[in-house]
Amino acid sequence: PPRAGFFILEINNMGQKVAGTCYIKVDGTQLTIIGGGEAPLTNVKRDTVVPGYYKEVDKAAWLKFQALHTADLPIKLLTTGVDMTITCEFSNGKIYVLSGAYLVEDPISKADDGAIDFKFEGSQGSWQ
Repeated sequence: PPRAGFFILEINNMGQKVAGTCYIKVDGTQLTIIGGGEAPLTNVKRDTVVPGYYKEVDKAAWLKFQALHTADLPIKLLTTGVDMTITCEFSNGKIYVLSGAYLVEDPISKADDGAIDFKFEGSQGSWQ
């Protein structure tokens, strides 16, 4: 048994990759991305009405990422598509799929780093 004033610390030496490069595909075309993807974990927003009671409102499914403005970036597809399927594979192995996707914020190409920020919303987002 442990002595008074001492504690036992159990250490798990198994490292797990949780961050790093993620991969984005839009209708099957893989993009070169700079920043990692962002996706919501829930599809509802809850607000407390009174303690112990809440209301729930559906949220639009969405996905954000920063792409490199390469010569083969499918700009027309990204800016005009209204029923795209966008898949984001995170470094931890989790995959988020956004269906019925369409662009919701004005993307701007930045000359200093060649990046474009994209935000898409869609009819359904799911974690796989």
